[in-house]
Amino acid sequence: MPTTTNDTIAAIASAPGAAGVGVVRVSGPAVLAIAQTLLGRAPQPRHAHFAAFRDVAGELIDRGLLLHFPAPASYTGEHVLELQGHGSAVLLDLLLRRVCELGARLARPGEFTERAFLNGKLDLAQAEAVADLIAARSQAGARAALQSMEGVFSRKVEALLQSLIALRVHIEAAIDFPEEEIDFLADPAITRQLDAVRAELADLLREAQRGLRLNDGLRVAIIGRPNAGKSSLLNALAGSDRAIVNAVAGTTRDVLRENLSLDGIMLELADTAGLRETDDEVEREGVRRAHGELQRADVALLVTDIEHANADLAFFSALPPNVERMVLVNKIDRDGLAPYAEQRDHAHWLWASAKTGEGLDSLRDRLKHLAGAGSGEGAFSARRRHVLALQQVATHLDHTAVVLAAARAGELAAEELRHAQHALGEITGNYSSDDLLGAIFGSFCIGK
Repeated sequence: MPTTTNDTIAAIASAPGAAGVGVVRVSGPAVLAIAQTLLGRAPQPRHAHFAAFRDVAGELIDRGLLLHFPAPASYTGEHVLELQGHGSAVLLDLLLRRVCELGARLARPGEFTERAFLNGKLDLAQAEAVADLIAARSQAGARAALQSMEGVFSRKVEALLQSLIALRVHIEAAIDFPEEEIDFLADPAITRQLDAVRAELADLLREAQRGLRLNDGLRVAIIGRPNAGKSSLLNALAGSDRAIVNAVAGTTRDVLRENLSLDGIMLELADTAGLRETDDEVEREGVRRAHGELQRADVALLVTDIEHANADLAFFSALPPNVERMVLVNKIDRDGLAPYAEQRDHAHWLWASAKTGEGLDSLRDRLKHLAGAGSGEGAFSARRRHVLALQQVATHLDHTAVVLAAARAGELAAEELRHAQHALGEITGNYSSDDLLGAIFGSFCIGK
């Protein structure tokens, strides 16, 4: 992926909105010449100039505002020009064509933010937060993306990185003096230092997982035996008859997804086929897809009743360890039970009725909590690659602990810490390949 910034790029940064205002953005070394041609004189930095934008023949394209942001105090770190016009998308396209005639080229998706990253204005996590803010589907997600743009996540990663480097220096210093009679690797201070780094990482990983849920929404797989009330629960939470409800077992044969917002928190609910052995080929495929849904879920919500609750816990047996477990004991209206909640069997239990709505407010509150609601003003957005990188760091630190405890092999411990440092650096872009950058910035919209 090319990283040169010797050329000048341009794009329609925003189409006309409710006020009929659209923006063409330009970045690169030719900005000053383009601005002077359009304005008829050298622009004053950070000053809004009213200008008549004309084509090569002198015909009027539009009238609007011209603003010049000189390097390096701009979004990209280069000379940046913003042309604000009122009118239609046709006029913006004509203005963009004129800018390209004067020496710019059309920007690739995400190229403005890519240049900001390459010029040190943003790190990679902050750059990704720009796209997350644009794509935010909830107020909580937008606030979290803003926090990441402001560097909250990046500063936490940097603090952990410094702790990791200090530990690595301590261990490598011990390796450098093998002839000493003192076994520096047996020093309890190293173990305490490693434990502190692992605790710091665990806290950051939990925060990043909450940030991922705020960004992507919480994925909830509704599972259970046939006729447990899964489809009724989906309809109750969605507030509409999205799923067919019928007393005939096996009515739901595919995964039915519904996106909804609970107080600004996005949820993706997946109603799955009833889990049972069956000779029906179509229903068997539905059961297979239900198991597949569990592998990508953040929460497995088991819908059962008082008669089958304990036996149905077996449906959790194949769950990945990071999936949150919830048990909804349904049909309390039929059994004469009251709404109730407790924590047991490594799961959060709720007694409720999908039919009457009793106890469902507690379910909503629990789902909002798991999705990151109430995380506080410091909650930040994160992406799946960030979480995977932190999990890689955790694996390397676990290996470091095993190596030091078993054989005190300093070289092996130092190598594990080197890999951990590399994985952590990938989050902010200290270590990044062109393929990674291409995938990240290629997902942006044009003009950002």
